[in-house]
Amino acid sequence: MTSNVTLILTTVPDADTAQKLATQALDARLAACVSQQGVIHSTYHWRDKLESADEIQLLFKTSAARALELELFIEKHHPYDTPEILCWQATASVAYGQWVIAETQRPVHV
Repeated sequence: MTSNVTLILTTVPDADTAQKLATQALDARLAACVSQQGVIHSTYHWRDKLESADEIQLLFKTSAARALELELFIEKHHPYDTPEILCWQATASVAYGQWVIAETQRPVHV
């Protein structure tokens, strides 16, 4: 038996921003868990230049009911002009999926 959860990935410039964004999302019950994946090195095109930066990657685990609200929250509170926000559905164990749903259950405020 399995259950579905939504995963949302973003990157932020530093550990303080990562902790603040994670804590705010958890306090608002938009995510059941936020995992800091640690420092990654990103190379990308930005405004016609090749850029490179160290970033912290965050993986949010949420319910389908909270996914859009969490995405909008990240956009609003993110320090980047164009934040990376990747969302996908994942199959989880029933117990974990139920826990994610329970932790994110409250009226939707969009």
